[in-house]
Amino acid sequence: MTRTTGFDHVATVTADLNRIVAFYQHVFDARITLEMAATPTHPRMAILDLGGGALNITEQAAGTIVGDRARPGGRGPIDHYGIAVASRASLDDMRQRLAAAGADVGQVQRLGDTWSLFFRDPDGMELEICTPIEES
Repeated sequence: MTRTTGFDHVATVTADLNRIVAFYQHVFDARITLEMAATPTHPRMAILDLGGGALNITEQAAGTIVGDRARPGGRGPIDHYGIAVASRASLDDMRQRLAAAGADVGQVQRLGDTWSLFFRDPDGMELEICTPIEES
């Protein structure tokens, strides 16, 4: 038996905190649970509740963000994260919401026992939305 209960949060950085927070609020109905102004020792930050974990986002100058978010293998030590939804219908709804928001969105595909949808957020980061496949 595992000693953990899953992921609590994923942390990422952006050069435009307002834009990325608005995107997650609009597409995923994410709720801000913390907003923190920049201090001399910590960058401006927001924590978004995604319903099963949090997305912690800090704002940094564009020139300080390393890696190429659009290139697999060049994104840094965390290549991408997956956001879970409850059903295929929810996944299809998320695809429509992403497209309506102008996101670069792929097609739903089967990956083993999971339906998967890759998309790019406004910073160009490739991310994934997943749901288990319910066999009938």
